[in-house]
Formats: sequence, structure tokens, C-alpha cells
Amino acid sequence: MSKFQLLDAVTLTEAVALADGGVAPPETVGAIVEVFKNGEAYLVELFGGWVKAEVGGDFVPATQDQPESFMETIGVETVYPHQLQLVKSASELMGVRERLLSVLNNLSEELVAEVCDFAEFLQEKEQKVRSH
Repeated sequence: MSKFQLLDAVTLTEAVALADGGVAPPETVGAIVEVFKNGEAYLVELFGGWVKAEVGGDFVPATQDQPESFMETIGVETVYPHQLQLVKSASELMGVRERLLSVLNNLSEELVAEVCDFAEFLQEKEQKVRSH
């Protein structure tokens, strides 16, 4: 089983080279956006500081409390388990329905149909219990 899960919040434990030639230093925060080969590697969206977009489209430094501010993406890179530390699991960050939607979005249509069949079975079961 994978050490980290989709959408887990993580930090880097060591510097990671960015595709644009820069480097993300240790303690850079990120989020797991894809899991490769059952956790042999991860695609991680790495974030820089808080910014805000100006009218011309440029980003200016901001604080997280400012309206419309967000953390700037500095790269989306392949990272290995030894380079990551868990900050918060996806299950701690979002509700069950959001986690389920995230999982469903990464399944084949055939598997989504199986999940749908099972959910309908559970729905029928719950309706029978309520009617008794």
C-alpha cells in the first residue's frame, strides 16, 4: 500500500529540482496529485508563497488573510517517498463525500459503474431498514 494518498498535504524533506530549472527547497509545501506504481513515486503540486493577482495579471506578494489570495504553484514534479513528509492526510482535510469524488475521478468508467451499482445496493438496503 502507498505511504501517501491522493490529495495528502506534504512537505519536502530535501531539495527537489523543478522542470523550469529552479529548485524547491526542503520544507516546501505541496499536495499529492497522482500516485505512481502503488506509491513508488508521486506527482506533487509544490507551492511557493501567498500571492494575489493584479489587474494586469502579475502576481504580487500577499498574506493568506487577504481576499482572493492563494498559494502560488511553483511546479508539479515527480517526488519519491523518502523526499516527503506528511503534514495532513486527505481524510483530515476533506469530508468523506469529497474524498469519494476524488477517488471516482481517478477510476475507469467500468470501475465507476461498479461503485454506482454498490451505492444503489446500499441505498435500497437503507430504504428497506427505514420502512420497517
